[in-house]
Amino acid sequence: MVIFGASGDLTKRKLLPALYNLAQQGLLSKQFAIIGFAVDDFTTESFRKTLSEEIPRFASAPLEAKLWNWFLERIYYVRGDFQDAADYQSLRAQIAEADKLHSAQGNRFFYLAVAPRFISPIVRELGAAGLAQEENSRWTRVIVEKPFGHDLDSAIRLNRELKEVLQEKQIYRIDHYLGKETVQNLLIFRFSNSIIEPLWNRNYVDHVQITTAETVGVEHRGGYYETAGALRDMVPNHLFQLLTLTAMEPPISFAADEVRNKQSDVLHAIQPFRPQDVPTAAVRGQYGVGMIAGERAADYRSEPNVSPDSNTETFVALQLMIDNWRWAGVPFYLRTGKRLARRVTEIAIQFRRTPFVLFRNTGVRDLDVNRLLIHIQPEEGISLSLSAKIPGAVMRIGQVNMDFDYATYFGCEHSTGYERLLHDCMAGDATLFRSADMVEAGWSVVQPILDAWRAQPAGAFPNYAAGSWGPDAAEDLLQREQRAWRRIGEEELDRRGPLPVSEKVSGA
Repeated sequence: MVIFGASGDLTKRKLLPALYNLAQQGLLSKQFAIIGFAVDDFTTESFRKTLSEEIPRFASAPLEAKLWNWFLERIYYVRGDFQDAADYQSLRAQIAEADKLHSAQGNRFFYLAVAPRFISPIVRELGAAGLAQEENSRWTRVIVEKPFGHDLDSAIRLNRELKEVLQEKQIYRIDHYLGKETVQNLLIFRFSNSIIEPLWNRNYVDHVQITTAETVGVEHRGGYYETAGALRDMVPNHLFQLLTLTAMEPPISFAADEVRNKQSDVLHAIQPFRPQDVPTAAVRGQYGVGMIAGERAADYRSEPNVSPDSNTETFVALQLMIDNWRWAGVPFYLRTGKRLARRVTEIAIQFRRTPFVLFRNTGVRDLDVNRLLIHIQPEEGISLSLSAKIPGAVMRIGQVNMDFDYATYFGCEHSTGYERLLHDCMAGDATLFRSADMVEAGWSVVQPILDAWRAQPAGAFPNYAAGSWGPDAAEDLLQREQRAWRRIGEEELDRRGPLPVSEKVSGA
């Protein structure tokens, strides 16, 4: 494995701890070796020394000395410029040496943990140095980190430039959200439980809400975030992965292309935004001063490397309609933002109300709807809310939850979220990686919003307080259709305490 940008944060925070965890689980080949490639002035020895000091701070559990030493002996470093052809000859020589020392059999993959502007030049230099070829049944793969393009045209151009050197099957576009167990479990939950599929359509589902909320601001990423914003940073990748896994049709097999083609079908079926649709179906916001966990939070424009008059959005909410047989007429609401009230990622499937209130003569005036919650972070699990009679002589109805969480049933695993994805890449399984078609289809959906927002910059930023759930316009997005965002952390359904959770209406 060659890591471009090996001296950066991703390597020490995620990649090497994930590889170490794989070694601990016995899933890393004895013939494995890692070569770091970056411009910083390290040697192999000084790089190993630095990692030994830093990795314990980021590992998900204390390192075992014997295993860490075994792991460390397989790490090498090459100092080089991403765009200097001569440095790729040094890399080629180091790969050959590591291959010989560890009997790696010529298989290799390159992880591009670099700024987007370096992706094409690195792949071009790999091709020129003869490092991108696959020969004699030996494979070569390239993992590309998001963002994959910054709009539709740049994504198409990047795909074209990569394919001038690589075949599509060699390109692994990674989205670390897909390393989470609950995201992967979406496929299992939907397609291995026969009671789910009959309900998973427009006949029973009223609408779907997908939320990815963070309490942190942009931190040290102000420079990047000023060029991206919440829409580019989150929607075409993370949120669309959750959307497509929720809405896709059953594939004919679990083969990578079959699954990814079904995900692409969802993106192609999303009703295109017309310019006149954007003001009512897309909401943008930027956080101002507020309170989070009892502490004052500064506004976005005060963050490091952010313009004092920035119009970059830190919040976005969308209403999407999927024009296909299963979902016609069912709105999908997406929201994501920084400095929001809670850190949470979840999918809420809200089912339709019962046709009428059977118990209306007993004092029960209304019934709650059933809701299926798929918790992705910080907790991972699934909850289904149901109505139940509260014990007693009078008719009262309470909401109860059927809960499943990974920690209770399967225990906690030491994981960074990258283990599964790195292992899949080594095994040649691209199911959890994005295809070129998915990338371009995702950008096709958001491009009209980018165009509309560029033509008419936001005029009232900041428009939500840090620690809130976003601007008022996001509430209006649902209220005009007599719906509301789930009050995460406030609703009775969030309480996982003993029954009864709540009382609806007292009988006479």
